[in-house]
Amino acid sequence: MKIYNYSKMNPKISILVFFMCLYANILFAQKTNPATPDQLYKDIVKADSLLFNAFNHCDSLTYRKFINDDIEFYHDLGGLNVGADYEMRSIMEMCARGNHIRRELIKSTLEVHPIKGYGAVEIGVHTFYHTNKGQKQEKVSGTYKFVQLWQFKDDAWKLARVISYGHNEMHND
Repeated sequence: MKIYNYSKMNPKISILVFFMCLYANILFAQKTNPATPDQLYKDIVKADSLLFNAFNHCDSLTYRKFINDDIEFYHDLGGLNVGADYEMRSIMEMCARGNHIRRELIKSTLEVHPIKGYGAVEIGVHTFYHTNKGQKQEKVSGTYKFVQLWQFKDDAWKLARVISYGHNEMHND
Protein backbone atom coordinates (compact mmCIF):
# COMPACT_ATOMS: atom_id res chain seq x y z
CA MET A 1 0.00 0.00 0.00
CA LYS A 2 1.45 3.34 -1.06
CA ILE A 3 1.13 6.20 1.43
CA TYR A 4 1.16 9.70 -0.02
CA ASN A 5 2.78 12.48 1.97
CA TYR A 6 0.43 15.47 1.62
CA SER A 7 2.85 17.77 3.42
CA LYS A 8 4.99 17.86 0.26
CA MET A 9 2.07 18.99 -1.94
CA ASN A 10 2.33 22.43 -3.50
CA PRO A 11 0.45 24.80 -1.13
CA LYS A 12 -1.38 26.48 -4.02
CA ILE A 13 -2.65 23.15 -5.29
CA SER A 14 -3.72 21.99 -1.83
CA ILE A 15 -5.67 25.25 -1.29
CA LEU A 16 -7.27 24.86 -4.72
CA VAL A 17 -8.26 21.24 -3.96
CA PHE A 18 -9.64 22.30 -0.55
CA PHE A 19 -11.85 25.02 -2.08
CA MET A 20 -13.00 22.75 -4.91
CA CYS A 21 -14.11 20.14 -2.35
CA LEU A 22 -15.76 22.82 -0.23
CA TYR A 23 -17.60 24.25 -3.24
CA ALA A 24 -18.76 20.79 -4.36
CA ASN A 25 -20.03 20.06 -0.84
CA ILE A 26 -21.95 23.36 -0.67
CA LEU A 27 -23.38 22.86 -4.15
CA PHE A 28 -24.53 19.32 -3.35
CA ALA A 29 -26.03 20.37 -0.02
CA GLN A 30 -28.08 23.09 -1.72
CA LYS A 31 -29.43 20.67 -4.30
CA THR A 32 -30.60 18.13 -1.74
CA ASN A 33 -31.84 20.39 1.04
CA PRO A 34 -32.36 24.14 1.42
CA ALA A 35 -30.04 25.94 3.81
CA THR A 36 -32.43 26.81 6.64
CA PRO A 37 -35.83 25.73 7.99
CA ASP A 38 -37.17 29.21 7.13
CA GLN A 39 -36.01 28.86 3.53
CA LEU A 40 -37.45 25.36 3.29
CA TYR A 41 -40.81 26.67 4.55
CA LYS A 42 -40.75 29.50 1.99
CA ASP A 43 -39.80 27.11 -0.83
CA ILE A 44 -42.65 24.72 -0.03
CA VAL A 45 -45.19 27.53 0.39
CA LYS A 46 -44.13 28.86 -3.01
CA ALA A 47 -44.29 25.43 -4.69
CA ASP A 48 -47.69 24.75 -3.09
CA SER A 49 -48.95 28.16 -4.20
CA LEU A 50 -47.80 27.71 -7.79
CA LEU A 51 -49.17 24.16 -7.97
CA PHE A 52 -52.61 25.13 -6.70
CA ASN A 53 -52.76 28.37 -8.66
CA ALA A 54 -52.39 26.16 -11.73
CA PHE A 55 -55.05 23.79 -10.33
CA ASN A 56 -57.44 26.66 -9.62
CA HIS A 57 -57.07 28.00 -13.17
CA CYS A 58 -57.03 24.64 -14.99
CA ASP A 59 -53.49 25.38 -16.20
CA SER A 60 -52.46 21.79 -16.87
CA LEU A 61 -49.04 22.69 -18.33
CA THR A 62 -47.91 24.47 -15.16
CA TYR A 63 -49.58 21.90 -12.92
CA ARG A 64 -47.65 19.08 -14.65
CA LYS A 65 -44.32 20.79 -13.89
CA PHE A 66 -44.90 20.18 -10.18
CA ILE A 67 -45.90 16.50 -10.42
CA ASN A 68 -43.48 13.58 -10.17
CA ASP A 69 -43.88 10.96 -12.88
CA ASP A 70 -44.55 8.31 -10.22
CA ILE A 71 -46.86 10.40 -8.01
CA GLU A 72 -49.04 8.42 -5.61
CA PHE A 73 -52.29 10.07 -4.52
CA TYR A 74 -54.07 8.48 -1.55
CA HIS A 75 -57.62 9.78 -1.04
CA ASP A 76 -59.78 8.50 1.81
CA LEU A 77 -62.85 8.25 -0.45
CA GLY A 78 -61.26 7.77 -3.88
CA GLY A 79 -58.53 5.29 -2.94
CA LEU A 80 -55.08 5.15 -4.51
CA ASN A 81 -54.20 6.68 -7.86
CA VAL A 82 -50.71 6.22 -9.27
CA GLY A 83 -48.79 8.09 -11.94
CA ALA A 84 -48.65 11.54 -13.48
CA ASP A 85 -50.72 10.40 -16.47
CA TYR A 86 -53.62 9.47 -14.20
CA GLU A 87 -53.33 12.71 -12.21
CA MET A 88 -53.26 14.84 -15.34
CA ARG A 89 -56.20 13.00 -16.89
CA SER A 90 -58.16 13.54 -13.67
CA ILE A 91 -57.44 17.29 -13.64
CA MET A 92 -58.26 17.69 -17.32
CA GLU A 93 -61.57 15.80 -16.95
CA MET A 94 -62.49 17.94 -13.93
CA CYS A 95 -61.84 21.13 -15.90
CA ALA A 96 -63.68 19.86 -18.98
CA ARG A 97 -66.88 19.28 -16.95
CA GLY A 98 -67.24 23.04 -16.58
CA ASN A 99 -67.47 23.00 -12.79
CA HIS A 100 -64.96 25.39 -11.29
CA ILE A 101 -63.07 24.08 -8.27
CA ARG A 102 -60.79 26.27 -6.21
CA ARG A 103 -58.46 25.26 -3.40
CA GLU A 104 -57.40 27.63 -0.64
CA LEU A 105 -54.71 26.74 1.88
CA ILE A 106 -55.39 27.63 5.53
CA LYS A 107 -51.93 29.07 6.16
CA SER A 108 -52.18 28.95 9.96
CA THR A 109 -52.33 25.13 9.78
CA LEU A 110 -49.29 24.66 7.58
CA GLU A 111 -46.32 22.62 8.81
CA VAL A 112 -43.20 21.94 6.76
CA HIS A 113 -40.53 19.46 7.86
CA PRO A 114 -37.34 18.39 6.07
CA ILE A 115 -36.82 14.85 4.82
CA LYS A 116 -33.05 14.46 4.76
CA GLY A 117 -31.62 13.78 1.32
CA TYR A 118 -35.06 13.81 -0.30
CA GLY A 119 -37.09 16.96 0.25
CA ALA A 120 -39.87 17.92 2.63
CA VAL A 121 -43.20 16.90 4.05
CA GLU A 122 -46.02 19.45 4.05
CA ILE A 123 -48.95 18.98 6.45
CA GLY A 124 -52.00 21.18 6.61
CA VAL A 125 -55.64 21.90 6.06
CA HIS A 126 -57.27 23.39 2.99
CA THR A 127 -60.74 24.44 1.93
CA PHE A 128 -62.20 23.65 -1.47
CA TYR A 129 -64.83 25.77 -3.15
CA HIS A 130 -66.91 24.94 -6.21
CA THR A 131 -69.06 26.70 -8.74
CA ASN A 132 -71.29 24.30 -10.61
CA LYS A 133 -71.70 24.64 -14.37
CA GLY A 134 -74.20 27.36 -15.22
CA GLN A 135 -74.09 28.87 -11.72
CA LYS A 136 -72.35 32.05 -10.64
CA GLN A 137 -72.16 31.68 -6.88
CA GLU A 138 -69.17 29.89 -5.40
CA LYS A 139 -69.97 27.48 -2.55
CA VAL A 140 -67.82 25.75 0.06
CA SER A 141 -67.25 22.09 -0.77
CA GLY A 142 -65.50 21.38 2.51
CA THR A 143 -62.38 21.71 4.60
CA TYR A 144 -60.01 18.75 4.51
CA LYS A 145 -56.59 17.62 5.77
CA PHE A 146 -53.57 16.68 3.69
CA VAL A 147 -50.00 15.41 3.85
CA GLN A 148 -47.81 16.06 0.82
CA LEU A 149 -44.32 14.72 0.25
CA TRP A 150 -42.21 16.98 -1.95
CA GLN A 151 -39.01 15.79 -3.63
CA PHE A 152 -36.24 18.25 -4.46
CA LYS A 153 -34.59 16.94 -7.61
CA ASP A 154 -32.81 18.63 -10.51
CA ASP A 155 -33.20 22.03 -8.81
CA ALA A 156 -37.00 21.75 -8.65
CA TRP A 157 -39.70 20.81 -6.15
CA LYS A 158 -42.02 18.05 -7.34
CA LEU A 159 -44.98 16.52 -5.58
CA ALA A 160 -44.30 12.82 -5.05
CA ARG A 161 -46.94 11.58 -2.58
CA VAL A 162 -50.26 12.99 -1.40
CA ILE A 163 -52.55 11.81 1.36
CA SER A 164 -55.89 13.62 1.37
CA TYR A 165 -58.38 12.81 4.11
CA GLY A 166 -61.23 14.04 6.27
CA HIS A 167 -63.79 14.14 3.45
CA ASN A 168 -66.65 13.10 5.75
CA GLU A 169 -68.78 16.04 4.62
CA MET A 170 -68.49 17.05 1.01
CA HIS A 171 -70.95 19.63 -0.33
CA ASN A 172 -70.82 19.80 -4.12
CA ASP A 173 -74.47 20.53 -4.80
